[in-house]
Amino acid sequence: MGRAGLTTERVVRAGAELADEVGFEQVTVSEVARRFDVKVASLYSHVRNSQDLKTRIALFALEELADRAADAVAGRAGKDALVAFANAYRDYGREHPGRATAARFPLDPETAAASAGVRHARMTRAILRGYDLAEPEQTHAVRLLGSVFHGYSSLETAGGFSHSAPDSEESWTRVLDALDVLLRNWPATPTP
Repeated sequence: MGRAGLTTERVVRAGAELADEVGFEQVTVSEVARRFDVKVASLYSHVRNSQDLKTRIALFALEELADRAADAVAGRAGKDALVAFANAYRDYGREHPGRATAARFPLDPETAAASAGVRHARMTRAILRGYDLAEPEQTHAVRLLGSVFHGYSSLETAGGFSHSAPDSEESWTRVLDALDVLLRNWPATPTP
């Protein structure tokens, strides 16, 4: 494929596909240029460097994942919303391991504030409204859910649960059941 039709969107999408194939850490402008059979310099009108490419892949992954999660939770509430949201994250990590890693790429505060990461937080908070959590407990719960969803998905994708019974699907169901119980019985805010 030659230079014709090369766009920033195509470059970023190729980087995202490459991340799923070889790992997000391995993505460079040089590797993406090889995909298009062009010189690295041809990509510099679309991305500044590998750091910029990775940032754009992260933004792409956050947007893609937010869209998927929004579709999953539409019309749901309570535990149904929690499970749909969690499954959207897990499924995305299974289907797109490199992009899931990219979604956790550190962004500068301004870029993060303008990213779909804000949508992720809003969706999580909307789910938590069904559990009647007020601040600051809601923020603690958002962090807990993000840690569990990303952590479980990362460990599962790396084969961390494949060595013993029960299978990871059964554990995942139990984890979500436990999260629901925890959120319905969230500990009271400790008094100083």
